[in-house]
Amino acid sequence: MTNNKGALKLTVLLVSSLTIMSVITISPALPAMSAEFSNLSNGQFMVQMVLTIPALFIAITSPLAGILIDRYGRMKLLWVAMVLYAIAGTAGFYLQDLYYILISRAVLGISVGMSMTIVITLIADYFEGQERQKFTGIQVAFMSMGGIVLVSLGGFLADVSWRTPFLIYALSLVFLPLAVIYLYEPTVVGNRQQSDVQTKTPSIIWLLVINTMIMWIIFFILPVHLPFHLKALGVEKNALIGIAVAVSTLFSAVSSFSYSKIKGKFTFYSIFFIGYLIMAIGLALTSWATSYWMVLAAMMFVGFGIGMMIPNTNLWVMQIAPPEIRGKVIGKLTMFWFMGQFLSPIITLPLAKRFSLPSIFMLAAILLSVLALTFLVLHLKNRKSELE
Repeated sequence: MTNNKGALKLTVLLVSSLTIMSVITISPALPAMSAEFSNLSNGQFMVQMVLTIPALFIAITSPLAGILIDRYGRMKLLWVAMVLYAIAGTAGFYLQDLYYILISRAVLGISVGMSMTIVITLIADYFEGQERQKFTGIQVAFMSMGGIVLVSLGGFLADVSWRTPFLIYALSLVFLPLAVIYLYEPTVVGNRQQSDVQTKTPSIIWLLVINTMIMWIIFFILPVHLPFHLKALGVEKNALIGIAVAVSTLFSAVSSFSYSKIKGKFTFYSIFFIGYLIMAIGLALTSWATSYWMVLAAMMFVGFGIGMMIPNTNLWVMQIAPPEIRGKVIGKLTMFWFMGQFLSPIITLPLAKRFSLPSIFMLAAILLSVLALTFLVLHLKNRKSELE
């Protein structure tokens, strides 16, 4: 066990950044990749899958990873995941066959499914009370800011070659020694071998994980459809489109960083009510937008809304998950998180073919408003039961 709490916290944050790297780092390289493999009949579709397929395999792997770490511990599996991450992540730099690159991206998803589940579980293991509440918000904020930095770095490297951004995944090997030195295996209460039988998952977990999936399905409408909406508004420069997406990420980080103060004043239910309401305002503004500046203002609302709800979900799950099956429960949360990201374009792209993009954004705003009202009712009901 390390006595250097600062080094431990920094290491957890750095390992957390591997999650955000897994999906978005290579996005600036996709146009050049599409040109490279344009000779394939389904080349463009396959290149798009290079970006999205990790999310599917993260969702598939996370529940199994949660069960394994409850039974056999966290650290050894984390070390394996980080090595696998570097090998699979950098494979796009040297693999020539697009199908092999797709396989490597699937393996990358498996490694992230393990590492993300372990990192969130370790936060619950290492911290308690106010410290856990504060660090949960910092972790999500760090991931958001990491996303901005890594996408920018990926864009710079993509100007060299579409293969070069894949080298960023080697950072996992830089972080690995820190994980070995500063992270330690926590003491888990109970018998791991019997925990699955003796300890049941709290029923409210299902509300939280399904809510997480819906939240990500709606949020991912923006990276999928916003560029086309901005093009329709007359925005031609890709840099401006990137800035618009970055604004939502930036305000998400601001909100997450402030989460501990927000949680000190509001309940879990009421934070979801506020977050969804703010997101609904942002999506409605996006639908009504007639200029680039209106879109930027809308992205501030969307980012701030989701930025408070991600740590809210994580903290709530950490608090109610029994220590004996903590990994299993957090693995389930991770699965629904990334399943939402994977399903979003599958659900929304057919709608975009039938309806205008402003209509899609307004439909999302209406759905977000319904979710906000649902959590307001749950908050009032919970408050009434406490008074009784």
